[in-house]
Amino acid sequence: MADTAQLIELDTSESIWESFFTVFPLVIVGTREADGRDDLAPKHLAIPMSWKNHFGFVCTPRHNTYQNILRDRQFAVTYMRPSQTVLASLAASPRCEDGSKPITEALPTFAAESINASFVRDGYLFLECELEQMVDDLGENSLIIGRIVKAMIAEDELRRNDRDDEDLVFKAPLLAYLYPGRFAEISKSTKLPFPAGFKR
Repeated sequence: MADTAQLIELDTSESIWESFFTVFPLVIVGTREADGRDDLAPKHLAIPMSWKNHFGFVCTPRHNTYQNILRDRQFAVTYMRPSQTVLASLAASPRCEDGSKPITEALPTFAAESINASFVRDGYLFLECELEQMVDDLGENSLIIGRIVKAMIAEDELRRNDRDDEDLVFKAPLLAYLYPGRFAEISKSTKLPFPAGFKR
C-alpha cells in the first residue's frame, strides 16, 4: 500500500479533475441544427460503451449538441488526428449573440451517409450513431449513448494481420487530449503483457 504521508486528499465537494492530468480521446460530435446548419462540437469524455457497437459521450443539456440529438435521435463522431488539434480547438469557439457559430461553416466537412449530420474531413475514424439512451442528472451533465449504424476508418489506421501494431501507431500517430488543456501525439506504444489465459 502507498505511504499515506505521500497522498494528498482532494476536495470532492468540488470537481477533482482539474487537479491532475488524465488521458482522453478528442472527438468532434456532429449534429444538425433545426435550421439545417451543421453543429460541430469537440468532446473528450467520449468512449465505446460496450464490446458491441455502442458509443457514448458526456454533454450538457444547455448545449445545442444535446438538444439536436434529443430532437433528431442521431449524431456523427469524428476521431481527430494530431494534425487537426487547431481545428478541434476552433470547434469549441463560443456562439455569437444570435446563436450562430460561424467557425463551423469554415471547417472542412463531408456528409454522413445514413444519418443527417456531418464529419470533419481528414479525421481517421468516422461513426454514424442513432440514439439509444440519455442518462441525465449527472450533476449538470448527461451521458448520451448511441448505437453505431455505420463506421468508416482511414486505411492508414486500420489494424491488419500483415501490419505490426507498433509500426501502425508510429506511422499514424494518435491524438490524446490531456485534460485540462493540453494534448499529446502518441507515436510510441508497447504491447501490454496480459497474463496467460486472459479473456475480456
